[in-house]
Amino acid sequence: MADYLTAAEAARRLGVKPATLYAYVSRGVLSRVRAPDGRTSLFGAEEVEQLARRGRPRRPAGVADITVESAITEITGDSLRFRGLDATRLAVSRTFEEVAELLWTGEFPSGRESGREPWRARPAALAAGRAAQAALPAGILPLERLQVIVPAMAATDPLRLQLDRPAVIAAGQNIIAGMVDCLPGDVTSAASEPVAGRLWSRLCAGNGPGNGPGHGQGRPAPGLMRALSAALVLLADHELAASTLAARAAASVRADPYAVVGTGLGAMSGALHGGASLGAETLMAAARGPEDVPRVVAELLRRGEKVPGFGHFVYRGGDPRAILLLDLVRRAAPKSRQLAVADAVFAEVRHKSLPEPNIDFAIATLVRVAGMVRGAGEAIFAVARTAGWIAHALEAYSGPGPLRPRAVYTGRPAADGP
Repeated sequence: MADYLTAAEAARRLGVKPATLYAYVSRGVLSRVRAPDGRTSLFGAEEVEQLARRGRPRRPAGVADITVESAITEITGDSLRFRGLDATRLAVSRTFEEVAELLWTGEFPSGRESGREPWRARPAALAAGRAAQAALPAGILPLERLQVIVPAMAATDPLRLQLDRPAVIAAGQNIIAGMVDCLPGDVTSAASEPVAGRLWSRLCAGNGPGNGPGHGQGRPAPGLMRALSAALVLLADHELAASTLAARAAASVRADPYAVVGTGLGAMSGALHGGASLGAETLMAAARGPEDVPRVVAELLRRGEKVPGFGHFVYRGGDPRAILLLDLVRRAAPKSRQLAVADAVFAEVRHKSLPEPNIDFAIATLVRVAGMVRGAGEAIFAVARTAGWIAHALEAYSGPGPLRPRAVYTGRPAADGP
């Protein structure tokens, strides 16, 4: 294919490392195609030549370039793939547990393994996690409870520093199951239920906004349950997002899996990361109904704030995760008043020519329509992304050593003399 260059050839022409080449792809600076074998990446020779003549692209303001080679997740300007498979297709065809196994091992569980027992935390871990979060004040958000649950569970696992692959995978299953089962809520859900079903029973405590199918402590509407399951898959990993970079750095110095997840939880709580869904929830909760949305959005903009849940650094034409999840929620509860509020926010933002909705807005919409507790979106994000943090930890554990970015010093020059 004379019109195309291999990754090595393209990197050599641009004078960059292969990891930087793929960073250009993820940022939409450079496009690539697959060779007929489905594995080899090819780059248009003319596009590479144009980029070489222009020089290295400047980074967007406030964004640092840190590249790490990984075989887990691939992001392009309009798609997300886990181990080469489209994440939006996986979200409607596979369970969260199956996708977590794919991220961890590169393969789906098959045969006898696919029908094995649901993930369970060890009794000692459950006891410690439940006791730790129960001691917190009333009104604490689910994410804040998870930040207490994980280290409490760690203290009960004497083998947590065993970092071979089977032990780390077992720890990952224990952590995710414990995060869900230690949360307060309806603990009568069947022990045989998957993670999504057990998480629903913890997050739908009967004090959400209601007014549609699938609210409160009863059995969820099947469509909304499918939407929650899809959300867990869609959020399972997103390359080197801030929390994943932090978690991977911790794993690179051989922190145990619980510490890796704890590090990720701390980073994702930021308002510009996993906490963005809470901002979108709050926005929708402030509107008395669809007709009140223009006032709420106008007041937000008047205060100089951005509308949360819109725009994305990578997906310029729209977040494919949000597109799928919003479609699933609309099909599950088309007459929901909370969905009408979300649609009114969407329409108002589009009227002002602002960016398209992202996954944070879609998660907030699911939370509001399903009648989940406040802050449930952050908990969904945290449980899902734990699968990705464990996957990156597995790669880092087998890597050469610490992930150690270098800083460019911009402070006071060195002084001569004392």
